[in-house]
Amino acid sequence: MIVLAVDPGSKKCGVAVVSDSDGILFGSVAELADLEDVCLSALAKWSIDNILVGSGTGSAGIVKLLRERLQRDVTVIDEAHSTERARMRFFADNPPKGWRRFVPLGLQLPSRPYDDYAAVVMAEDFIKAGGR
Repeated sequence: MIVLAVDPGSKKCGVAVVSDSDGILFGSVAELADLEDVCLSALAKWSIDNILVGSGTGSAGIVKLLRERLQRDVTVIDEAHSTERARMRFFADNPPKGWRRFVPLGLQLPSRPYDDYAAVVMAEDFIKAGGR
């Protein structure tokens, strides 16, 4: 199963393509204006089985856009606690270096937007639940 997940936002969105067999295939933080192109590119590159959109900020407009423009079914999923989990995942993949490694993670800010990690954790949850 290959899933395209979108973590919606009012100005930018996290986008990820995750496979049940190969893990994370793609992750990006896209401006809202570029979301359609990023999704079209992913659909052209991979055989996407499901498109997911988190139920958070701006999701209704993004779901409408994706359904109309991509002509595909879109599943809205609960994204509760995805931001917190994404932050921890970001730091696991990008551990602080130098003196920052001595500062508790709860006091640090990620070095870049990590909305793509929120899309990853949503996709992984969906896959673990058997596509439900």
